[in-house]
Amino acid sequence: MATLVTFHAHPDDECLRTAGVMRKAVEEGHRVVLVVATKGEAGEVPDGFLAEGEKLADRRVQESYAAAEILGVERVEFLGYRDSGMMGEPTNDDPACFWRADVEKAAEQLAAILREESADVLTVYDDNGDYGHPDHIQVHRVGVRAAELAGTSRVFQATFNREFMQRGMEAAVADGTLPPEAAPKPPENVEFGKPEAEITAAVDVSEYAAVKRAAMRAHPSQITEEMFMLAMPDEVFNQAFGTEWFIRAGEGPGITETDLMAGL
Repeated sequence: MATLVTFHAHPDDECLRTAGVMRKAVEEGHRVVLVVATKGEAGEVPDGFLAEGEKLADRRVQESYAAAEILGVERVEFLGYRDSGMMGEPTNDDPACFWRADVEKAAEQLAAILREESADVLTVYDDNGDYGHPDHIQVHRVGVRAAELAGTSRVFQATFNREFMQRGMEAAVADGTLPPEAAPKPPENVEFGKPEAEITAAVDVSEYAAVKRAAMRAHPSQITEEMFMLAMPDEVFNQAFGTEWFIRAGEGPGITETDLMAGL
């Protein structure tokens, strides 16, 4: 048995980026640990969603544990930083937010967990944090440094394959399986994901697509049934989210790995 530690910025991020490899590792007999930097305090919820007096952070922590149980995660840890919000928001200036955290200090927090777990594999995000979110960028910086401190040599940067996503959406609209109005529009003036040529690992997690979707549904404060990830037909979801993409320094060019836990 080996140990996979997945490091994320907010509750629900794990479902979108690494839920498939997490469940795959569990099914293959490995230990999976989820570490989350913040409690997602800056998230948005519809009016009336929270009970009277209920805090969003508390709800999102509960949702994280519910999703973790679905995925088979054996340990969940929160580093205790505040959600920084989107880039350019006033919340970026909060000295307690993750974006303002001292990288070395935060890395040592994560490194302590990596050492306790004798972690074999760590997942972080790519250097642009998928789309420039400050907490996602900080996950990359802190995670890479933590791996250096703990001696965790196998570090995978979770990302999205830009061209694959675009081709898939265009094909789904063209063949009628996805209504044009349901197709997500990439945010303007934002680099989303990474070019296909930079990606070095592609993991087929289609076998766990239903579990991945169930984990998403465990985060109703952030992922509603109307959002494209849950509204799209199963076949479109499986095509769009049935592969998880990563970059590992020193690998490539092109896809050289198809299993994060290979050989462990």
